[in-house]
Amino acid sequence: MDSEEWRMEENVFGQMASRYDTEERIELAQVITEEVRQALGNGRTKSLIDYGSGTGLVGLELTDLVKSVLLVDSSEQMLEVAKGKIARRDIANAEVLYSDFTTETPELKADIVLMSLVLLHIPDTDKILRKLHEVLNEGGQLIIVDFDKHHEVSHPKVHNGFEHEELKNRLSHAGFVPLEIRTFHHGERIFMNRDASMFISISSK
Repeated sequence: MDSEEWRMEENVFGQMASRYDTEERIELAQVITEEVRQALGNGRTKSLIDYGSGTGLVGLELTDLVKSVLLVDSSEQMLEVAKGKIARRDIANAEVLYSDFTTETPELKADIVLMSLVLLHIPDTDKILRKLHEVLNEGGQLIIVDFDKHHEVSHPKVHNGFEHEELKNRLSHAGFVPLEIRTFHHGERIFMNRDASMFISISSK
């Protein structure tokens, strides 16, 4: 690829990235990344799947803490943007996979699965939790970051957040051992243009 082609490709990735990676999303991702990094501690021997990774705003910021990161998403365009970031930053331990676990689960195993602001977009909560349980190695961890229940939010395709106790019960029902769930951030207009709070949930298999 000559420099002209490279510039054109860079430009295409730039346009695609700017469509998805808005300033608001980047800011929120930074807050989430900080919290997840603390939860991960030193996981250098561990493999991580970022399920519903989008363009890798969170997952690609964790590559220094784990052995490998697999970005999984059902949007090929977002994964193209993620691939562009991996190439530009020369990240050796990150890959992407186009997949939707709600329709089929590939033969994958990981020590950690991260779902960041993804659960609220999946209609069948119990089904996806069961699928993620299958993917995790024994003793593996599921880390969920999402919005606390918000009674002013109503959307036909999005859950309006989650009650902590209810989510704990669902996790237990799917075979997990809930270890911790707590609210860690309050932000202005971060959930459907409303002020809202986010929680982190850590469970083990």
